[in-house]
Amino acid sequence: MTTKAILAVDQGTTNTKAMLVDTEGRVLVEASRPLALRYPHRGWAELDAEDLWRSVIGAVDECLERERSVGLLGMAITNQRESTLLWERANGMPAGPCVVWQCRRSAEICNRLRANGLEPVLRTRTGLPIDPLFSASKARWLLDHLPGGQRRAADGELCFGTVDSWLLWKLTGGRVHATDMSNASRTQLFNIFDRRWDPDLLEVFDLPGSMLPDVRDSGSVFGTTTAVGRLEGGIEVVAMIGDSHASLFGQRVFTPGRVKATYGTGSSLMTLTNGPVPSERLATTIAWAMDRVDYALEGNISSTGAAVQWIEEILACRAVGDSLDQLVQQTGDSGGVYLVPAFVGLGAPYWEESAQGVICGLTRGSGRAELARAALESVAYQVRDVFDTLAEESDSKMEVLLADGGGSKNDTLMQFQADILDRPVQRDEAKNLSALGAAYVAGTTLGLWRMEDIEALPRQVQRFEPSMSAARRTQLYEGWQAAVVRALPQRGVPLGIGGAISGTA
Repeated sequence: MTTKAILAVDQGTTNTKAMLVDTEGRVLVEASRPLALRYPHRGWAELDAEDLWRSVIGAVDECLERERSVGLLGMAITNQRESTLLWERANGMPAGPCVVWQCRRSAEICNRLRANGLEPVLRTRTGLPIDPLFSASKARWLLDHLPGGQRRAADGELCFGTVDSWLLWKLTGGRVHATDMSNASRTQLFNIFDRRWDPDLLEVFDLPGSMLPDVRDSGSVFGTTTAVGRLEGGIEVVAMIGDSHASLFGQRVFTPGRVKATYGTGSSLMTLTNGPVPSERLATTIAWAMDRVDYALEGNISSTGAAVQWIEEILACRAVGDSLDQLVQQTGDSGGVYLVPAFVGLGAPYWEESAQGVICGLTRGSGRAELARAALESVAYQVRDVFDTLAEESDSKMEVLLADGGGSKNDTLMQFQADILDRPVQRDEAKNLSALGAAYVAGTTLGLWRMEDIEALPRQVQRFEPSMSAARRTQLYEGWQAAVVRALPQRGVPLGIGGAISGTA
């Protein structure tokens, strides 16, 4: 008997996951493949684009091998956002690395734009600050470092895209070059009000429009697959959506007033808004485009899971034979130690790319357990920074935090998050909510579900209630804010949350 299902691919920073979801919204099987990030220079981060593609096919093949009786209704793609590629239109070969969202190699380009007074127009039209995080400056850098790049792009020889566009191109055998509005809104080339590529923004970055993908609704028929590996030809790709947006959809947040946090290599907090809301400390973005266009406010944190992975490597956890969580359990707190993981600067709400990582509060009694705890707690502190800003700028009480992503599986982190927020944290138990959310979008395109049907689908959640005293919470968070000041390039910098913080470093 054939089981009808949607194939969802979640292409992330450190791995690619694939999932089969049946018509009842149940996950039938999941698979994943790791990816090796490269750091060729300080502040740079990149992936091999062909390795990325092979990881997708490997994960998809495993799913289809393990569930051979499945009949695919359609395919959904969700992806790490802002990461940028160029490829040859003639043969689909990458014209350089995939420059990952974390990468700061285009910082000088961004500095020049600021110096020329262009931040206001970019914020006004795209909802985004000038920062190397976003795709446009990455594309500019790639063209600048590709022989004849500008001419070749203008002549139509090169394609520009985020990871979703690259995967769609490969899946359709080079027949379709397209993206969706959620991904387009993260490039800093897309006018989120007019909902089109903005000619003035293309001129700012000196990027030829001929290299850009078509922009479509998140729930659309983007094209049909060619046969590759175990994936048959003729399968329609019916959803494309950025990973943070997909997890918001997977959390079933379809109206304003609730906020979710996705804990990954970095983290994203996002809440829907009634139309685009201007912000100096957060990003205004398109959540998704389906029957209508929904907008959101988002705070992007560069290093959360990355901070935990870093401290695991520094402490040689694998070599010693203990896990980070085992270390964390050895102490009830960090002993006054704080880690500010500004490895690639600080994102929201600071947007300070010159910030540098700091460990402070060390004493002779500080050990591996305290350092491990400080790394884990740094995730929760950074989330609170953004949570407070979201609550203020969306004018919402934000009575609960909805949590998902790999980092959310750590009970110690989730309890500390609830304590430092003084809010309950509700964790979705799905292993991969971004892939599941993308499958839900695909299901709406296929006519399987309406929003109310998705809300009624079964789910498992766990709730963590705050238990920390107000005095202890205040003491810990003030210590974090003082640590952040040390990471910033100058003292007394307005942090954007509760006014300016000053003090000695």
